[in-house]
Amino acid sequence: MPITPVLLCGGSGTRLWPLSRKSYPKQFASILGGETLFQASARRLGGFESPVIITASDFRFIVVEQLAAVGIDPATVLIEPEGRNTAPAVLAAALHLHAEDPDAMMLVCPSDHMIPGDAEFCAAVEAGVPAAESGQLVTFGIQPSYPETGYGYLELEAPATDAPAALVRFVEKPNAETAAELVASGRHMWNAGIFLFRASDIIDAFKAHAPNLVAPVTDAVANAIPDLGFLRLAVEPWSKVEDISVDYAVMERASNLSVVPYSGAWSDLGGWDAVLRASNRDSDGTATSGNATAIDCSETLLRSEHDGLELVGIGLENVIAVAMPDAVLVADASRAQDVKGAVAKLKARGAGQAEHFPKDHRPWGWFESLVIGDRFQVKRIVVHPGASLSLQSHHHRAEHWIVVEGTARVTVDDSVTLVTENESVYIPLGAKHRMENPGQVPMVLIEVQTGTYLGEDDIIRYEDVYARGQGAKG
Repeated sequence: MPITPVLLCGGSGTRLWPLSRKSYPKQFASILGGETLFQASARRLGGFESPVIITASDFRFIVVEQLAAVGIDPATVLIEPEGRNTAPAVLAAALHLHAEDPDAMMLVCPSDHMIPGDAEFCAAVEAGVPAAESGQLVTFGIQPSYPETGYGYLELEAPATDAPAALVRFVEKPNAETAAELVASGRHMWNAGIFLFRASDIIDAFKAHAPNLVAPVTDAVANAIPDLGFLRLAVEPWSKVEDISVDYAVMERASNLSVVPYSGAWSDLGGWDAVLRASNRDSDGTATSGNATAIDCSETLLRSEHDGLELVGIGLENVIAVAMPDAVLVADASRAQDVKGAVAKLKARGAGQAEHFPKDHRPWGWFESLVIGDRFQVKRIVVHPGASLSLQSHHHRAEHWIVVEGTARVTVDDSVTLVTENESVYIPLGAKHRMENPGQVPMVLIEVQTGTYLGEDDIIRYEDVYARGQGAKG
């Protein structure tokens, strides 16, 4: 039976701050080098049907850009008006697939997990198909390799084998003593949050165990609006949807659950301690990346996330240090789960670094702020080949553009000119303007803004090839 992967990619991943932030969460980052976690997840499932993606509006262009880079064309990209946790997202995908085929087989996966054994994992999925075809809601349990306190557990009726087993109950994240007991029992597995079932069966489960979600999510799907290849769930009914996980809403209440054991490598990379365990380490257990140097360090993670920033650790033990241009994290490895609380404190005192990534990704490329003053700002802007910013104007600022790589086609009111390397153009306050990259290589320019207000929301769009609305990102 065909299997349609459903990739959930709307989370914020605050435990991997400062690399992962609300504006650019961990699934879109290269955590372990090479492709991103989202790309790896999509590629891993490439032997099944084209995936359905569920994400937030701000990430919609990142999703299609990253999928295109690995040669994957999604079946549908569903846009949530706002995050409501996993239960509404799973139900929306089920209703969407059910409209075409009530017996559609869904494989629901987070997009930010590390599963290096692609063939082994897909074989486990296939092993769960008979149970799913019989009406079971299949979940996947990871054979625990140590007593982890950061994961929930699945309790089986008997010690795990290779065959699907009946689930007795879900176990909340335990303390260290309880976790050791669970692992020793042989009947408990880590809860991976991966599910396999028919669309009709999970919809029936929602009707039985979370009926309050069914009507608003159904309305949101039925009244979804196509938008440049995306499908936007309707805003008004979605605003009535409860914020709840699929585990709490359905799985912990259902009686028709089976568990497929998986003994391969897996991690949800839910903290920097998990990243350290998954990284290539030296003989002292230390991992470095980027411009990071370790001297006499043990069981330590050192990451520099900027080409111009050198990070050096000397004599460190059980330390996590992650350096970015605008924020640095230094923590005892045993306190990795406390990073989420630190982000909450930064947010409470208004620190922009709590949620906003230094690079702001847009469908045409990205930009980063280099210098910010009271009445000026300097940015580096990179525009993809063939891409174009919107035709726009500003109420409060003028701009001066200097092209440093490539060629820009610049519109200022009724004038259209080509601006090449080492040339510049001035954009007066209030002028309608646009920049385009007509070339075959990325175009890079330096933008100097001057004015009384320099926020990204000071923008009026008149035309936009990406059909964005008003506001900072549209």
